[in-house]
Amino acid sequence: MEYKPIKDIAVAWLADKRQYVKASTYAAYALIVKNHILPSFGCAIGLSESTVQEFVLSKLEEGLSVKSTKDILIVLKMVMKFGVKNGWLDYAEWDIKYPTTAITPDIEVLTVANHKKILDYIRDNFTFRNLGIFVCLSTGLRIGEVCALKWSDISLDKGTLTVQRTIERIYIIDGDNTHTELVINTPKTTNSCREIPLSRDALALIRPLMKVVNPDYYVITNEPSPTEPRTYRNYYKRLMAQLGIPPLKFHGLRHSFATRCIESNCDYKTVSVLLGHSNISTTLDLYVHPNMEQKKRCIERMAKSMR
Repeated sequence: MEYKPIKDIAVAWLADKRQYVKASTYAAYALIVKNHILPSFGCAIGLSESTVQEFVLSKLEEGLSVKSTKDILIVLKMVMKFGVKNGWLDYAEWDIKYPTTAITPDIEVLTVANHKKILDYIRDNFTFRNLGIFVCLSTGLRIGEVCALKWSDISLDKGTLTVQRTIERIYIIDGDNTHTELVINTPKTTNSCREIPLSRDALALIRPLMKVVNPDYYVITNEPSPTEPRTYRNYYKRLMAQLGIPPLKFHGLRHSFATRCIESNCDYKTVSVLLGHSNISTTLDLYVHPNMEQKKRCIERMAKSMR
């Protein structure tokens, strides 16, 4: 058996993976390998469970989230399995433990009043950039999806918009040099390619524009070139400050849309499909948290059935 250090296996794994994944996915893998795996394990010939456990705890102490740390471990496991498959490593199974947290932080969403305030402001102060925010609050689009939305993706006949691309800035690692590139890709997952009905309010804003816009232009620039998410995020922050709305990440618009759907008693499967989640459990975990009134009604229904 020809043992190899993890740095050599990681390079070979990246070269192999590049053939099968999107550029953005490859860039994410390469960044994790460069920033986390090689500095910690590059010269190692194998990894014990205790070594990996220690690595995990150190990353959490540095301030990395559990999710980010798990993402690193997913890549590390893929590298290790590739090494085992090629006879460069001995197989090792790990059972890694993460510290439990007593409180799960709530997702941040707009209040109903602020949600309405933004929609009302955009109706009275139309710009193409403002329209993008209106669309996000009305459909739950991610920032990369709305930046990549073209007029041709909107059908007035059906009253829908279709999500079929996303835009993001990714890191390109070329040897020791790192630079970024703006890329337009297919959406995050196959479920993210979706058709979403537009509300009557959204259609009222869009319908007059469809007579005069170029279908090949991007919606929030109304030009042949798109804006990138970072630029749009900065515009959104300025608008929220102008409206006196407490700071909320752009992704909070998507959370707000989903929360309003759940509050309106929309069925969970439909909300999941609208959001483009790969399975309904993601939607349930994020947005379905019964309040005390709902719990009381549930208990009363159960007790009534037993009478």
